[in-house]
Amino acid sequence: MPNVHQATQLDLTKHGKLSVLDKMIAQDLATTLISVWSVIVVIIVSREFVRVLDKAVQGDIPSDVLAILLGLKTMIIGIGLLPPAVFMALLMVLGRMYRDHEMSALFAAGGGPGIIYRAVFLVIFPLALFAGWCSFYAVPWAEAQNEKIVQQGKQSADVRGIAAGKFSDYSHGELVFYVESISQDNVLHKVFVEQQEQGKQGIINAETATLQDRPEGRYIVFNNGQRIQGQPGKLDYTLEQFKEYAVRVASEEAPGNITRLISMMPDALWGNQDIYHISELQRRFTIPVSLLLLAFIGVPLAQSAPRGGMYGNIVIGFLIYFSYGNLVRVSKVWVEHGTMPIWLGAVAANILLLLIGGVLLGRFYGWRWLLLKARSQFKAVP
Repeated sequence: MPNVHQATQLDLTKHGKLSVLDKMIAQDLATTLISVWSVIVVIIVSREFVRVLDKAVQGDIPSDVLAILLGLKTMIIGIGLLPPAVFMALLMVLGRMYRDHEMSALFAAGGGPGIIYRAVFLVIFPLALFAGWCSFYAVPWAEAQNEKIVQQGKQSADVRGIAAGKFSDYSHGELVFYVESISQDNVLHKVFVEQQEQGKQGIINAETATLQDRPEGRYIVFNNGQRIQGQPGKLDYTLEQFKEYAVRVASEEAPGNITRLISMMPDALWGNQDIYHISELQRRFTIPVSLLLLAFIGVPLAQSAPRGGMYGNIVIGFLIYFSYGNLVRVSKVWVEHGTMPIWLGAVAANILLLLIGGVLLGRFYGWRWLLLKARSQFKAVP
């Protein structure tokens, strides 16, 4: 008959169903992860939302789509913050178990890192699959929708920030105009404009005007009016009659390749030999792969003395993740510029994490034990 220690050991290592330990670690990790992820996302999204709100105040984005843009930004940013949130939550949960002597009880019962890894990956593996799907499909869709909303807002010419009977200014006060009325089709009627240009003052009177987006930027196009331009105190004024006259009120920043690549679906990236498309695919693979690798590192990194604090390991974990994130970004730039081979750019940062994980596991088990284990395995081979 097995003794109590053997029965506990068998219960911890059985594979037929989840043990109490599996459920405890998985539940604690999931709860902590949600809390940590929520706090980080709220902080980052709040900063991003301030920028979106500033654009809405300036009239670049309609105010009625702010909630939609906030949701899209939360999805985009939230998926990218999953790896650091998982890493931090894992260090916090396992560090607490070491501090509360729960790990000592586990090891005394015959458990080991394999038991911990099994419980951890009950949460991490499905989360990595979900993050991979989001990275390849949900985030590009959200980026495309975000870009679409912004572009529609610019092209709608809905004269945001302009009200009948009110003076409005653009271009840092260099363009001030007054409109008598605005029709349902967003056409300004009876427009008066004061414009400052190269030290000269201009006044425009027009029957109608509309806002239009052109390749060079956003313009106010006046129809059927007159323009007076000159310098106050001098008599060299110019008087012009026009049927159409356009004044630029904002420069247009054309979306670059980065924005378009981020919003591309995987079907448009697979099989494309363009270096930027390949680099974008590698970037999307980074999120699910980093989740698995950071979980692999987190288990041995969380090891600490019962009386020791867990914050020292969190600081080390932060340095590891910071270095890993910078290496991923640098590798992406090097691949795009041809400095680094494509295959190396895809695996360089991940190999670094694997090496760090191997060193931490060696410290966890003990190098002497690993050496003896390797020798016994080598001798067992015929």
